[in-house]
Amino acid sequence: MAQAAHGSAQGGMDISDQRATFSGFLTATIWTSALIAQAVALLTLAFAIGDGWWAGMAALVVIGVAVGLVFKMPGAWWAVLVAEVVLLGAGGIIVPALAGLMG
Repeated sequence: MAQAAHGSAQGGMDISDQRATFSGFLTATIWTSALIAQAVALLTLAFAIGDGWWAGMAALVVIGVAVGLVFKMPGAWWAVLVAEVVLLGAGGIIVPALAGLMG
């Protein structure tokens, strides 16, 4: 009997706040996981395997574009990806130039 009474009230609660919270959690998880995967790919190819900085940058871009397309990421994702490429690309040019001046 208790189940029958409980079953009749099922679905009556407003869960819009819970949906929004879970959606935010999933979005944060996707962003964090993608950024970690990009960093691991870049650093692994550049330093651990020794393929160089530009191979790592290529992997970073491929992962970023794939995540953006698969998960239909908003414009903020693409802006972050462009900022990553610009900043890390500049670092890939400036750091070896400075190292050449010192060595």
